Amino acid sequence: MQQQQTVPANRYLHFSDFYPYYLSEHSNRTCRRLHFIGSSLAILLVLAAVASQAWWLIAVAFVQGYGFAWVGHFFYEHNKPASFKQPWFSYRGDWKMWWQTLTGKLPF
Repeated sequence: MQQQQTVPANRYLHFSDFYPYYLSEHSNRTCRRLHFIGSSLAILLVLAAVASQAWWLIAVAFVQGYGFAWVGHFFYEHNKPASFKQPWFSYRGDWKMWWQTLTGKLPF
């Protein structure tokens, strides 16, 4: 993936402008895989929380989901997660990237 950062990450006003930057921050395949696995496990934990009414599992879902992603950034991508600068766009980007990976638009 080509890096195209023309605007600092904390200056984006629209998600459609932010998402190409977001993808450039996830060019390492292992990092993307860790994101996908962490997000998938988070979904399972949220479903388990709803099914069992063990609401504390939702907090665990967030911690482990971000844990997988941050390991990918710090150890494989060698950058800081975009969530540090644009938390809402980054959260949205996580799920768009997850969906695109699930549907084969981005390689796993």
